[in-house]
Amino acid sequence: MRDIAVFSGSAHPELAAEVCGHLGVPLSPVRTSRFANDCLEVQLQANCRERDVFLIQPLVTPVQENLVELLLMCDAARGASASRITVVMPHYAYARSDKKDAPRISIGGRLVADLMVTAGASRVLAMTLHSPQMHGFFSVPVDHLHALRELAAHFHDYDLSRTTVVSPDLGNAKEAAAFARMLGAQVAAGAKQRFADDRVSISAVIGDVTDRDVIVLDDEIAKGSTVLELLDRLREMKPRSIRVACTHGLFSAGALKRLSAQPDVLEIVCTNTVPIPLEEHTEKLRVLSIAPALAEAVRRIHNGESVSALFDAHTT
Repeated sequence: MRDIAVFSGSAHPELAAEVCGHLGVPLSPVRTSRFANDCLEVQLQANCRERDVFLIQPLVTPVQENLVELLLMCDAARGASASRITVVMPHYAYARSDKKDAPRISIGGRLVADLMVTAGASRVLAMTLHSPQMHGFFSVPVDHLHALRELAAHFHDYDLSRTTVVSPDLGNAKEAAAFARMLGAQVAAGAKQRFADDRVSISAVIGDVTDRDVIVLDDEIAKGSTVLELLDRLREMKPRSIRVACTHGLFSAGALKRLSAQPDVLEIVCTNTVPIPLEEHTEKLRVLSIAPALAEAVRRIHNGESVSALFDAHTT
C-alpha cells in the first residue's frame, strides 16, 4: 500500500483506525481547531503530495459539524496536491433528502454531493445508501457497498429452516429479498405509509410469518417508529420469534432502549457504520464490524481493481 494516506475526521475515529489496521497502514493525524468566531480549521498532518488520499467520515450527529469538517478535509487535501481524494462515507445522512415531495423543499442529498465534489472529492465510497438514485447525485464515481454479507454471516449461526426476512416497506423489499436468498429464507414486506419523520402506519404484512422466525431488516433505524409499528402488525400474525437487523444503527431519541424493552425482540443487530456510545448499549444489541469490507474496498480502489466484484454473489 505505497503512496496512500488515510485520514479520519472526528465522527468515527475508531472505525478509521480499524480500517487502517486491516490495511496495514498508519492512520495519519488530523488537527481540527475552532476559532473564536466558531469557525473550524482543519490541518492534515501528513504528506499528501501526489498521494492517494482517503478521508473517512460518516455523516452522523452532529451532522452539520461533521459535514463541514469533511469539506475542510477535502479542501486541505486538494490544496496539498493530493493525486486523488476519496471520501469514505459509511453513513450519508442526507441520502434521505432525495426527492421533491413538497413545494419549495430543498433536496439536501444532491446539494451535499455537489459540495463534496466542489471541495475536492474525486471519488466516494459509501455504504447502504438510503435510495439508489443517490448515485446520480454525484458527478464523480461512487462505489456503493452493502453489509448484507456481514449480517448474513451472523444469522447463519441460527437454525434458518423456518425463517422469514421482513422488510418494513416495499421500498426496501429488494434488499430484503437478496438477504433472504443468502439465508435460504422466505421474504415478506410491510405496506407502509409515512405521514411525518416519526409517524408511520403499516396496514398489513404481505407474506408468511405465522409460527416462523422473523428477521426484520431495514437500512437504518433512527427513532425506531417504523420498526415498532411493524412489530404491532407482526404480533397479530403470531411469529415464533423476532429479531431486528439494520446496517445503520442511529438509534436516536432513546430508540435502542425502546426496542430492547420489547419482550418478544430477542436481538438487535447492526453494524458500526455509526458510533454507538457504550453507555447506550443493551444486552440485546450486537454490533458487527464493516471495517474489513471497507478496507478491502479501499485496497481495490487504490490498486485499480474492481470493487463491484466483491458483491458478485449478491447481484447474481
